[in-house]
Amino acid sequence: MGANGTERTGGELIVDTLSANGATLAFGVPGESFLAVLDGFYGSNQMEFVISRQEGGAAMMADAYGKLTGRPGICFVTRGPGATNASSGVHIAYQDSSPMILFIGQVGRSMLDREAFQEIDYRRMFGQMSKWTAEISDATRIPEYINRAFHVATSGRPGPVVLALPEDMLRDRVAKPEIVPAGAVTITPGTDAVRHLRQLLAAAERPLVMLGGRGWDQTACEAFRSFAETNYLPVTCAFRYQDLFDNDHPLYAGDVGIGVNPKLAEHIGKADLVLALGPRLGEMTTNGYTLFEPPWPRQKLVHVHAGVEELGRVYEPELAINASMTAFAKALGDVEPVHATWHAWTDDARADFEAWSKPTLGAGDVQLSQIVAWLRENTPDDTIICNGAGNYTSWVHRFYRYRRHGTQLAPTSGSMGYGTPAAVAAKLVHPDRTVISFAGDGCFMMNGQEIATAAQYGANIIVIVANNRMLGTIRMHQERAYPGRVVGTDLINPDFAALAQAYGAHGEKVTRTEDFADAFERASNAGRPAMIELEIDPEALTPGAGLSAIREAAQNA
Repeated sequence: MGANGTERTGGELIVDTLSANGATLAFGVPGESFLAVLDGFYGSNQMEFVISRQEGGAAMMADAYGKLTGRPGICFVTRGPGATNASSGVHIAYQDSSPMILFIGQVGRSMLDREAFQEIDYRRMFGQMSKWTAEISDATRIPEYINRAFHVATSGRPGPVVLALPEDMLRDRVAKPEIVPAGAVTITPGTDAVRHLRQLLAAAERPLVMLGGRGWDQTACEAFRSFAETNYLPVTCAFRYQDLFDNDHPLYAGDVGIGVNPKLAEHIGKADLVLALGPRLGEMTTNGYTLFEPPWPRQKLVHVHAGVEELGRVYEPELAINASMTAFAKALGDVEPVHATWHAWTDDARADFEAWSKPTLGAGDVQLSQIVAWLRENTPDDTIICNGAGNYTSWVHRFYRYRRHGTQLAPTSGSMGYGTPAAVAAKLVHPDRTVISFAGDGCFMMNGQEIATAAQYGANIIVIVANNRMLGTIRMHQERAYPGRVVGTDLINPDFAALAQAYGAHGEKVTRTEDFADAFERASNAGRPAMIELEIDPEALTPGAGLSAIREAAQNA
């Protein structure tokens, strides 16, 4: 008997331990391999199990939860096909440094290593895309394993943890222990390192800041903003971390990644000091490792990251600082201001951003740049914008302006199908906020079934589908490499408005830019999830170049 006079099944103890660690939501698709855990949810008044329609969507919801809250997103899936489906979300969480714990029902212990029904060795399967993968074979050790999972998922560089649960272990009855919740480790920067950073800044003539990575919160963002204002520094944000700095602030210079503003790329090339605060400096953020030359950048580089293994991994920095972003941002408050001589440098960077973010004119009657610009002027500052992957995202990143931390949910891993499930999770976490998901037609069809989840749980998201009847990004690369030789990138789609209505959502189609504002108002007031399909001219392949122009340039190259 436990200290409180009770015994618990392994399944119940899973839920008890999650609740003790502050978890309130779990996403998943039920399976017979973890029925005992589902029974644990039945008796819980602290946690809710959210039924998703496919394990990939469930894992992406958990990833979005981790991004929004800084706490591990919890996901439950069954063995075999359930785990393989969920791997797409685990990969996102790993590349995006999102805290997540994936629980997988496993075959019974007596059947292990026989290739039993749907059996997989999850240590091998998830070894390269998780921070830690383990199997719990003893129900008495459930609190130990789960607490360690919380610790690993949130400490250093955050990421996913995978725990396999043999189904017979979940039925074992054990004494319920006292459960003490786990805590994340905060890494404080050394005073010598902060002093060295100040010396490098004082000696610079053309400094530039690049924000990114996980571990930020609103307080840390505000602390950094004060530092940037005091020293009049131009601030950029890494690929899909645009919500770390108010895009309307006069110091903001734009986002760095694929499709970077050429003038911003030029600015980075001319910088003599780059303060990279939080980003991993991977392929997307460095525009294919071209903005900085590996392994020794021409610019002096200060790299701050919570994961010590990321420091010096690709680039040798002038100064490497291993620190949590909250602790580092707080330490910046003690840095004595320098005499900034770079006001014109900073103002020029801002002017380039202002010009870059003005709506462009492309082919067709629906101008996506104008629609995105309308949304940035007519939605609340705390609106959460979600998207997956595809050329349509270049309009969102370029013409929307993020004003607060925690308002951008997008995969740095470049995974399609992310926007809709991420929006569902965001609306469940923040039911009073406007949540908009952008998706291309190909992107939406990968996890669009989660509209059913939104309808079931009253998550009144607004999904905007940019339908150009093709896989736009792949078509763009195809036309550049093999102009006119089109294979496999054209799509025949359903009537998206009718599909939304079939799911119980509001749905309508917009064929002219001027009709969007009224359609968005109807969607906002529908009292249920809503979808707006935008009929995009296939010629409008990127904000800067149409399909024909891309093909012609490739043919003439």
